[in-house]
Amino acid sequence: MADGRIKPKSDKEATVISSDEQREYSVFLDLERGIATSTDNGTKFRGYIGYPIIAFLMLKGALPYDEEMASKLEGIKWRYLNEKYKSYRIVEKIVTEEFVKRGGDREKLEALVKQVMEKLEKMELFSPEEGEEI
Repeated sequence: MADGRIKPKSDKEATVISSDEQREYSVFLDLERGIATSTDNGTKFRGYIGYPIIAFLMLKGALPYDEEMASKLEGIKWRYLNEKYKSYRIVEKIVTEEFVKRGGDREKLEALVKQVMEKLEKMELFSPEEGEEI
């Protein structure tokens, strides 16, 4: 994808590198069985579908993806921004402003995000408990 941080290992497994390239997340995705797991903190400890799973879903074509828009987000240090501001709303605003500054269309980005979120909400994905067989 845009910056090459998703490394598929198989049809169901991938490694995703963090935006600061300091962390590596293992992702397992079995859409037929509705299983989605990742070693990122959001998925593991906070119970939501984290960006490594979302990125792999996009790579597999299960979620919308726009290469042109993604190229305008390339190189953004999401982890740094999240650590600095500790507010997704603030980070989202900063990233959107940078996207627009790079020539991106704000309305197209918002429409794509909405489309991704709606599709994610319709997916019935779960992450097995630690030790539970996949």
